[in-house]
Amino acid sequence: MSAEPIRTPPGPWCPDPMRQQRADYTVEDLLDLPDDAPRVELVDGVIQVTPSPTLGHQDISFLVRRWLQAHAPSNLRVAQAVGVGLGFNTSRHPDVLLYRAGVPSDQSMLRSEDVVLAVEIVSPGTRRIDRFAKPGEYAAAGIPFYWRIEQDPLHVYAYRIGDRVGPGGERQYELAADGADVIELTEPFEIKLPINEITP
Repeated sequence: MSAEPIRTPPGPWCPDPMRQQRADYTVEDLLDLPDDAPRVELVDGVIQVTPSPTLGHQDISFLVRRWLQAHAPSNLRVAQAVGVGLGFNTSRHPDVLLYRAGVPSDQSMLRSEDVVLAVEIVSPGTRRIDRFAKPGEYAAAGIPFYWRIEQDPLHVYAYRIGDRVGPGGERQYELAADGADVIELTEPFEIKLPINEITP
């Protein structure tokens, strides 16, 4: 009598290697990921697992969300780490974002046209992406405002879509304000943000 083969449960979800090689994943595919899938972003058809943020990063993210929630006008809502489709084969998860009121609450991914402000908190492992890749992608998708928050010491750089045009004809961000003490802006709403209020 032969022994039964040992059956092992399937491992955790991971992207299909052939599809990764072909770079043919789409934003629609992300909506069908299983519940046990890790948090991922999609860049030019390739799924990238996003690293876990540090406690300090999460503290800043929470404080920024709380500040925006307390000060944003009623036509804007605040969310953390929600996916944003930037094209048919690219999506990102800004650390914090402001989006237009009226988006159904059961959405797990926003359209870029619903997003008014994307905020990224720079960590050692995401410097290049947060400083260069994401601003270019967000601007190309038409998100009007972008904040980059540097840690140690905390410094906020606030950008808005400008008139400059990139090599591919897409508009680019221009610096509207920056500071380590206070940020004052008139867009996307009247803002006077003391940096100590978002410092853990």
